[in-house]
Amino acid sequence: MAKSKSRNLVNLNVNPCKMCMPMGAALAFEGVEDSMVLIHGSQGCSTYIRRHIATHFNEPIDIASSSLSEQGTVYGGAANLVQGLKNVAAIYSPKVIGVLTTCLAETIGEDITHIIKESGVASELKGIDIIPVPTPGYAASEYNGYFVALKKIVAFYAREPKVKTNHINVIVTDLTPADIRELKRILSLFEVEYTIFPDISETLDAPYKKGFDIKTEGGTTKSQLRRMSAAIATIEFGWMTPLGLSPGRYLEETFDVPLYSCPLPIGLNGTDLFLEAISKIYDKQIPVELKKARGRMLDAMIDSHKLNREGRAVIYGNPELIYAVSNLCIENGIEPVVIATGTDTNPLVEQLDQQLSRYRYNPIILKDCDFESIQEIAVEQKTNLLIGNSDGKFIKEKEDIPLVRIGFPIHDNIGASRQLYIGYEGSLRFLDLITNTLIDKKHEAYRDKMYNKYFVN
Repeated sequence: MAKSKSRNLVNLNVNPCKMCMPMGAALAFEGVEDSMVLIHGSQGCSTYIRRHIATHFNEPIDIASSSLSEQGTVYGGAANLVQGLKNVAAIYSPKVIGVLTTCLAETIGEDITHIIKESGVASELKGIDIIPVPTPGYAASEYNGYFVALKKIVAFYAREPKVKTNHINVIVTDLTPADIRELKRILSLFEVEYTIFPDISETLDAPYKKGFDIKTEGGTTKSQLRRMSAAIATIEFGWMTPLGLSPGRYLEETFDVPLYSCPLPIGLNGTDLFLEAISKIYDKQIPVELKKARGRMLDAMIDSHKLNREGRAVIYGNPELIYAVSNLCIENGIEPVVIATGTDTNPLVEQLDQQLSRYRYNPIILKDCDFESIQEIAVEQKTNLLIGNSDGKFIKEKEDIPLVRIGFPIHDNIGASRQLYIGYEGSLRFLDLITNTLIDKKHEAYRDKMYNKYFVN
């Protein structure tokens, strides 16, 4: 049986393969209708988060800050936080404000839940829901921060339902706006009611219109969030999510909403599991259109398999995404030589070992790692393909290893929000991109070797 080789890296991280918790939490709130995020910390933290989200999605993004200074750091930042909430309410008139902490606020012991309650600002700002989410940047990654925020939002709105409905909840992660739109198309083909949370299909990929609106349209509504506790079931793309962070698990344990945990619907098996979950919940046949799309993907896999077998890939990013991408590669003969994530609280090794047991692949799996380690091991293992976000571009430039981009952030290419990765069609598009990248690399290397062998003395 092939077993992965997990390495624990205890040295100082240089350019970590992750971002901070408030980054992930801010992304979660971006999928809630008419919401605004206030960062309780220094202005630099909000600027860092705003810059990453804006350059990835190419949309104007506002992130407010309580602007803690030296005085607030020494004497406490309660006054800054309360004034910041009032300013956000006056300028943006949101329906929801997510209050996130930073390393600075957590280090000086700011209890944002207590400050909001004792100040009475929530009562003063009537009609605005204020949701505090502690997100110490040093505690974990954006992956953890994202799910911490999702669970806090669900817990804030969920109440014991009077009557169960016939809709399903679909809790998502690591999807693009184009992916969310494809997800809606798939659910519509099944002719079922659904709530997608969080829904960034419009908030982070808005159509052009004249003039500038200070707030974006779209997102999961408050009424949709309230009815999540009344759903017939929850499908959560949280295969790697620790149980304590799972909003789907919270709904199951608190309101008896059955939970179906699925990997991201990327690749043949990943998409199969998602469609089978819907089919099981509603006792419905999988639509013919989706069966045909599956057949086209199978046909394309046969076409490209012989080319993909030469691929030796480094796959990095958030655990949920790299698990799905690794399986897509395995299905198509691409060997995942290195699988790396900056997050350490996930069952990635155990889950991948189950998949690898049928193959002779023996990847090195890195958790809580940095890009310096990834680069070193990539060269050591003679890899010829990088799959992940833009942060791997430095390895691409230094080692001349081509990079196929997926995940967040992608800020050195345009159109990240329009890329489709999920379902049979999205998986096939992504697979074609990977295959063509390998073909280009092979031809470039072949010509170079031939020239050096026959024409250089």
